[in-house]
Amino acid sequence: MFTHPENNLRAFGIHENMIVADLGAGTGFYSIIAGRMAQRGKVYAIEVQKDFLDTIKSKIREAHLSNIEVIWGDIEKIGGTKLGENVVDRVIVSNVFFQVEDKVGLIKEVKRILKPGGKILLIDHCPSRSQLSIGNFISEEKVIEFFELGGFSLERKIDAGEHHYGIIFINKSEKF
Repeated sequence: MFTHPENNLRAFGIHENMIVADLGAGTGFYSIIAGRMAQRGKVYAIEVQKDFLDTIKSKIREAHLSNIEVIWGDIEKIGGTKLGENVVDRVIVSNVFFQVEDKVGLIKEVKRILKPGGKILLIDHCPSRSQLSIGNFISEEKVIEFFELGGFSLERKIDAGEHHYGIIFINKSEKF
């Protein structure tokens, strides 16, 4: 693994009572760790690829966690996560942004579900350092531009490993 989910989430500051959404949860690496960190909260593992849903559920059972809900949803559409408005404290978007076709749609959905003052952690492959040749990588600068146009402020960057960048944004506006 090129990045370390546990280190990234520690830098993100997930606390035990938080409500967290892992958008594009994949096989659940971030969801499981977030579930352990937010033990008295809730984690929504949202994934569009149905094949991954059973994998995530299996990992949840193995980890003996009861605070993670797996949702089949489309993170690029308003309402696609199936979550309510302004209900989430933290949103994780890891190794997904470069893959989504409708980046503005994803940002709008994050804005909709995230509480005012809530935060998003975006981890993605660094185009200049990644050894992978899949997808259309996007620079940190372009990601920051997308999110600032969507009503977020750059809080800070984190060290996400040799082949990734990590950015934390804060939802600066009031309700969706």
